[in-house]
Amino acid sequence: MSQLQVELVAADRKVWEGEASQVSARSIAGELGILPGHTPLLGVLVEGEVKIHGEGGVRTATINSGFLSVDHDRVTILAEAVDASGLTN
Repeated sequence: MSQLQVELVAADRKVWEGEASQVSARSIAGELGILPGHTPLLGVLVEGEVKIHGEGGVRTATINSGFLSVDHDRVTILAEAVDASGLTN
């Protein structure tokens, strides 16, 4: 099964990078669920939780707002501030 390559970046640092089977986040249009093979997407994110589903379980981070980009199974999440206490690598 293919995987997503995920990168979570705050304004001042790269917070987390790794593989995932699914990513979910809240956008201005509602909840987004990203799986491998998803069509290209650029979304505006609102304050809330980002969930990264991987081999070790679900990792979570809280962002204040930001952007999400999906292209060729690569997901990049850019946020001004990230609370990464739910992420472990």
